[in-house]
Amino acid sequence: MMKTIKSATINDIEAKEVIVESTFTKGLPSFTIVGLASNNIQESKDRVKSALLTNEFKFPPKKITINLSPSEIKKSGTHFDLSIALLISLYEEKRAKFDDFHTFGELSLSGEIKDSSQIFPIILSLAKQSLIKNVLVCTDSAKKISKIPNINIYCVKNLIEAIEFFTTKDISRFLYKKEETNSEKININGKEFYFIKEYLQDFKDVKGQENAKKAAIISAAGNHNILLEGSPGCGKSMLAKRLQHIMSPMSLDEILEVAKLQALDLKEPDFKPKRVWRSPHCTSSRASIVGGTNLGEIALANNGILFFDELPHFSSTILEALREPLEDYKLLVSRANTKVLYDTKFLFISAMNPCPCGNLLSKNNSCRCNELEIKRYKNRLSEPFLDRIDLYIIMNETDANDKTTVTSEEAHEKVIAAFKMQILRGQKELNGKLSDEGILKYCQLNEECKDILDKATKNFNLSFRSINKVLKVARTIADLENSSLISKTHLMESLSYRRR
Repeated sequence: MMKTIKSATINDIEAKEVIVESTFTKGLPSFTIVGLASNNIQESKDRVKSALLTNEFKFPPKKITINLSPSEIKKSGTHFDLSIALLISLYEEKRAKFDDFHTFGELSLSGEIKDSSQIFPIILSLAKQSLIKNVLVCTDSAKKISKIPNINIYCVKNLIEAIEFFTTKDISRFLYKKEETNSEKININGKEFYFIKEYLQDFKDVKGQENAKKAAIISAAGNHNILLEGSPGCGKSMLAKRLQHIMSPMSLDEILEVAKLQALDLKEPDFKPKRVWRSPHCTSSRASIVGGTNLGEIALANNGILFFDELPHFSSTILEALREPLEDYKLLVSRANTKVLYDTKFLFISAMNPCPCGNLLSKNNSCRCNELEIKRYKNRLSEPFLDRIDLYIIMNETDANDKTTVTSEEAHEKVIAAFKMQILRGQKELNGKLSDEGILKYCQLNEECKDILDKATKNFNLSFRSINKVLKVARTIADLENSSLISKTHLMESLSYRRR
């Protein structure tokens, strides 16, 4: 008689449901796992044997075959241990019914059930596909997946409890009680958004640079890409790092997606409503940024921030590869036998010096670069790439006695207020990521503003993409001033942030 139990595997970044099948036939005693199983699944034979024998279960003296279906999909992960052990230990138990449950867990040699890095992203992916309703995991896994809505979580500590779960009529005592999120939240149009007020790095630490700070607030409020140019030590990196703490609130889906990417990156998922920060070095390889066999920085920065310091020193192939993610918010990575499409809705922040020596804009130091060197340095950034930057800011040197007029807490309150306006309008995306249809709907101009934009388009030779960037930034400036309409002052300020 064949028995089956449901599990799943990660296929690139999404999960595929796997049916674990078992048969016990006459023949020389053996234990075989088939169905394109990876080495860590093949090793589960020894873990399962040890767990069963340690807990005084007799291994059936039969030919045991475990099949992972569908067989054409490669499977990996140690979380298949529990499913395999249950099929073997309950192969003669008629009361055991696995139909309504997905089981995940790695077994220790003594039969304890442990968490693994793939369990959370697998269950989240299955939940989004509406393929899972009830799940059996260990306590450590339950704490992570308890954030996922619309699933029933049952947890057990060891193999003995797992066997008892499938042989008892009352399973309510195994049900895991979900914990409430402690973060601050706001409810807009019936949907909850979460944020935290932690300002370990504060805007007040950056002396002066009021124009750059205002641009940073605009960037955070509308998710607009920003480029900071200035001499070394003027505060470019300081300002960029403080942007992370004033970003817009996150939906539960965004929080879970960030945690999923962290788990796939073999890191402990952090369920705080805080935008992820990715800052690769300028010497990083193209594969580490774009992705190859593993996730790249572009994919890992989704719903967060991607910061490129010393922008012109990045490889031109990397910078040009950024054009598609910055425009379409998608990245297609083609491999030998598959293609993977990643979401790339991140805020791109970059910083650069005005020349190779960095002193072109300095008040105290003289520039050592000639005109040709400066031109070559600037030419490392192509026009199509720069056209995708919403805000271009020149930061001049400031005096140590310069005062600061804005703190991160004040900036964050402005960002949250602007965020509310965008969501209340019915926007599914923030201003910086609006589609062409969204721009036509939400970024409308009066006749005076249209005339100003037409003149600017002719005088500065603005492309269609540049015009859209101007409109989206103007919409965010209006939101920060609690204005439902884009006025002349909003449009003029937006034009001042365009690179010329």
